Amino acid sequence: MKKLITTAAVMAIGAAIGLSSMAVQAKETTIDPAADREAFRNFFKKHLGDKIKLDDLKDGVYALDEDARSQWEEIEEFPPYEIELDKGEELWNKKFKNGKSFADCFGKDVSKIRAKYPYHDEKTDTIVTLEGDINKCLKDNGEKPFKWKKGKIADLSAYISYEGRGQKITTEPKTDKAKAWYDKGKKFFYAKRGQLNMACADCHVYNSNRRIRGDLLSPALGHVTHFPVFRSKWGNLGTLHRRYGGCNKQVRAKPFKAQSDEYKALEYFQYVMSNGMEFNGPGARK
Repeated sequence: MKKLITTAAVMAIGAAIGLSSMAVQAKETTIDPAADREAFRNFFKKHLGDKIKLDDLKDGVYALDEDARSQWEEIEEFPPYEIELDKGEELWNKKFKNGKSFADCFGKDVSKIRAKYPYHDEKTDTIVTLEGDINKCLKDNGEKPFKWKKGKIADLSAYISYEGRGQKITTEPKTDKAKAWYDKGKKFFYAKRGQLNMACADCHVYNSNRRIRGDLLSPALGHVTHFPVFRSKWGNLGTLHRRYGGCNKQVRAKPFKAQSDEYKALEYFQYVMSNGMEFNGPGARK
């Protein structure tokens, strides 16, 4: 893995297509998410070629490999997360001890919820995630919060995501505080870490659509559209922050805790980069 992606190769690829400036944080004087997103999309246009429609990247690697897509479409006819969706719907409809339910926190129209997240809360100056508000709703109603990475929180998030399919990502930082969070997530995305000295961008930008062993590396554009994800490797659903932790471990870096400021900032950055793309979660992946 380390031989596959060297620092020199990464910087050469990035410079060749005009994206390297996004990784050089120290030289930036302004935070311009819209300009970053345009550069991000232009990178993938050149990197993946005209045959790939960028909005199709909501399907991850299945937008790149026809054979893999055919198999994936067959799997989606009887999705492995179907039982979890039913569990998520049960959780949504279940009454708390005080007689209220999640609908009292989120509103009755489930289809409109997913597209509201993540967002920056100006008053508390933090990034609010869907999973974060699920547990806040439980706490506010005297209930025990769910564990962050899998289980009930992933089931409920999957149900909300499924009902919100077709809605578009609208996450966009507009205030200085929100842009500061975006910038923090951007720096995390491009920063080297771990014994392998790799960044998120090394795999999912510069070397996306290239094989590592028998697998294609997925493009970062559209990454967040299909979470939570049912991974064959896990045998169950997992949240986005569970996946972040796994990625950190793969480059031999100590993972941060789910819903840490680091992962919330990274999530926010990735959603901003995928602004305008459709939600199609939950997803099924290897």
